[in-house]
Amino acid sequence: MHSTNLLLEEPIRMASILEPSKTSFFPAMTKIVGTLGPKSRSVDTISACLKAGMSVARFDFSWGDAAYHQETLENLKLAIKATKKLCAVMLDTVGPELQVVNKNETPISLEENGTVVLTPHQGQEASSSLLPINFSGLAKAVRPGATIFVGQYLFTGSETTSVWLEVSEVKGDDVVCIIKNTATLAGSLFTLHCSQIHIDLPTLSDEDKDVIRKWGAPNKIDFLSLSYTRHAEDVRQAREFLSKLGDLSQTQIFAKIENVEGLNHFDEILAEADGIILSRGNLGIDLPPEKVGYLD
Repeated sequence: MHSTNLLLEEPIRMASILEPSKTSFFPAMTKIVGTLGPKSRSVDTISACLKAGMSVARFDFSWGDAAYHQETLENLKLAIKATKKLCAVMLDTVGPELQVVNKNETPISLEENGTVVLTPHQGQEASSSLLPINFSGLAKAVRPGATIFVGQYLFTGSETTSVWLEVSEVKGDDVVCIIKNTATLAGSLFTLHCSQIHIDLPTLSDEDKDVIRKWGAPNKIDFLSLSYTRHAEDVRQAREFLSKLGDLSQTQIFAKIENVEGLNHFDEILAEADGIILSRGNLGIDLPPEKVGYLD
């Protein structure tokens, strides 16, 4: 039997498998996208992220205003100069994300088998019996028996900081729900997700367009993460909008698939977008968790 010369960086020994590989052997082929948030926006922390391999910095506009993100971006520029490592910029849109608004930020306790009303009247205070939301069309979109999730991302059934609701009845613009698990919601905003229900809102909202125009264009963003992409037309409309902003004509669009509607149109979206992001957290609400990582 002839021996075959394999391209190996070191002899195969059990010890060598457990040790770190030589960093100079192969160039890094995987690109790392890092979200710069409250705990990762200082120059020192961003510099450490760049040294660890971050090659794209994601700016999530579902929280924080343009001035806040601009400060973070300026810190990124300083970190790039200090480390001499290049990094692209990605703007993540809010899209048609439904939210519960808790203006006074008082923790809200919800008890299993109790009832709570979802109302579009945001002037009211959030409480254990009333949750103001940012969407006036919910009552028209749901029917009794529909399930609604309030919280943050994938739900396994053991959480006490997220809650499942079942629609009991619709009263005008209000939606009355039965609480399916005991939970306490803490904070000012909570994501509201209606399982496998079409929400009649534009994928690229007027607020998103304003952010892209006033923050994205001046900063010449490299990537646009298009949240809640549901159809190829969403990508085409976003690309048309970017093309009208001279500085962003070359910006690449990554379609963010976050619900079953987007999955059902996956192939056509893939053909139109420059890349795909699978939001496993939100998909884990629309689908059984074990189905999230398995796409036919």
